[in-house]
Amino acid sequence: MSTYRLTHLSNEQLLAGFVALRAQERCTMAALLAHIAEIDGRHLYLRAGFESMRAYCVHELRLSEDAAAKRIQVARLAHGIPAIFPAIADGRLHLGAVRALASHLTRTNAEELVAVAAHRTVEEIEVELARLYPQPEALRLDDGISPQVVVPQQPNLVEHATWHASLPAEGAIPVEVAPRVRTKIAPLSPDRYTLQVTLPGATHDKLRRAQRLLGHALPAGDVADVLDRALTLLIGHLERRKFGAPTHPRNMRPTTSPRGIPARVRRAVYEREEGRCASIDELGRRCESAFRLEFDHIVPVARGGKSVVENLRLVCRAHNQAAAEAVFGQEFVESKRTSRRDGTAREHVQ
Repeated sequence: MSTYRLTHLSNEQLLAGFVALRAQERCTMAALLAHIAEIDGRHLYLRAGFESMRAYCVHELRLSEDAAAKRIQVARLAHGIPAIFPAIADGRLHLGAVRALASHLTRTNAEELVAVAAHRTVEEIEVELARLYPQPEALRLDDGISPQVVVPQQPNLVEHATWHASLPAEGAIPVEVAPRVRTKIAPLSPDRYTLQVTLPGATHDKLRRAQRLLGHALPAGDVADVLDRALTLLIGHLERRKFGAPTHPRNMRPTTSPRGIPARVRRAVYEREEGRCASIDELGRRCESAFRLEFDHIVPVARGGKSVVENLRLVCRAHNQAAAEAVFGQEFVESKRTSRRDGTAREHVQ
């Protein structure tokens, strides 16, 4: 008999089994969140070949992006406020409840807010929070547009590495909350997508101006065609600037800095790596992230490495920083990063 065919159970057995499984699920969820928090804190996703905890959860654990984002947010919050773990395990809080409380939770009020939210729906919790923390009324231009779930962006590796150590003794826990956004992209067919977006007035004016300028080439002024042309030009510009595809190669001045990478070398490395992170983990799995890519000297410049194709690879920022820390140590890398931030701040002040 199939494990999932339950017609042989009596009504009482079916309900009792369901209740027991739900209790087991809550305990498993609390344990899962604790594991996520610890793996996240140790950056073990890098060893598995992923640039972020989110990527690890989505591609290795096969969670949806929405499920990964929710679990990571709750895990990070619970790491700073451990009382959340048993509250989830015994059923007082669910993930939605913790996320609803996230912007108000502190170490000093955690016990009170957990009690307020215990065994309540998200809507009920929001009503209680409005009573405890009333907000002034405000009208939004995008009222009536349903917010879409968005995956929070990962902090950079150094900020992430110091996250647990930098938790304040009192006050709010520094956890990312998924922002309210006004954009939705959804597939209609294998090669067709629908885009819903709320534009600022200035952006709307630019779109209309582009339609007028393309009046001869695109008489219908179809927005999809305008966006396609605009993105083609933007991508070309960004790739030339970031990955070294000069419009006029003969006019490019040779770089004199030992850290400078000639445009032709950047382009060759970018094409070799196919525009994706080339970091490979201990099991031979490649990261392949296409976001926040940087050029990394395999033999560091400080140790005589040259800016040549053979000594360069394209990696995401997380794996680039991890490689630097492995060679020079976390304290040294952090000191360099701090000095660069201070220098940038001085430039802004001046």
